[in-house]
Amino acid sequence: MATITKKQLVERISMDTKQTKVRTKETVQLFLDTITAELEKNNRIELRDFGVFEVKPRAARVGRNPRTGDVVKVPARKVVTFKVGRKMKQNVAVVPKTEPKPDAKAKPDAKAKPDIKAK
Repeated sequence: MATITKKQLVERISMDTKQTKVRTKETVQLFLDTITAELEKNNRIELRDFGVFEVKPRAARVGRNPRTGDVVKVPARKVVTFKVGRKMKQNVAVVPKTEPKPDAKAKPDAKAKPDIKAK
């Protein structure tokens, strides 16, 4: 699995649209800034078939410090969530079929000849 950076996205979009990288970078950044600004206003961003960005409240809770075991109060906050759209789910979530793995506990076939290679 590879990580794709914003720079790589800009290069790909630039090549596909025949626009300069500078102009494409400005457009991509404006798109991202607009999404961020709308989420700051608690607006919901719905991109059909891609997904939905939404701000949801997270309630205050009591947690534990894993090192010391001390009780820690975690304050309420808002978090950004993303729900995958229908087409993206269909395109990305497809798991390729793989051959079943042989059962390690199964007894070898008594009639099968051992695999011996002559040197």
